Amino acid sequence: MQRVLVLNASYEPLQLVPVRRALVLLLQEKAEVVEAAQRFISGISRHFQLPLVIRLTRYIRIPRNLRLPCSRRGVIIRDRETCQYCGAQPGRNYLTIDHVVPRTYGGTTDWDNVVAACRECNHRKGGRTPDEANMPLLSIPRQPHYVAFALLIELERHDVWRKYSYA
Repeated sequence: MQRVLVLNASYEPLQLVPVRRALVLLLQEKAEVVEAAQRFISGISRHFQLPLVIRLTRYIRIPRNLRLPCSRRGVIIRDRETCQYCGAQPGRNYLTIDHVVPRTYGGTTDWDNVVAACRECNHRKGGRTPDEANMPLLSIPRQPHYVAFALLIELERHDVWRKYSYA
């Protein structure tokens, strides 16, 4: 299914929506086309160019102090589908979540203590800290501050959307 990138009035990426929803926003004049494909969609009396990126005409205020829940998907996206020990990118289905400070040592499952790890590195590290296992982290885990951070991987996969990524 084709999706359309929705930008705020400030060109900040907000979300991906189905083409049908994008067309409704355009027909209600709540959005304008920024980029479109060379393909057309035919209605009863009109033809529309297939939108790839639309921009809302009114600015939508986004709360900046929004606390995002820590999830497996969120951690893998934050770490850009990369093992934080060896740098491998086996794909999100082959990554696990590793507690930097193991739960047996009192570590919690929150943004500051979990990282994406390939199965081999997670198994090799076991119930030890990265220092004990002699496995330094590629980056220090932190809570993402960017509200639309979940879009980052998707934006990088599509050539047209890549330029709207802040990463």
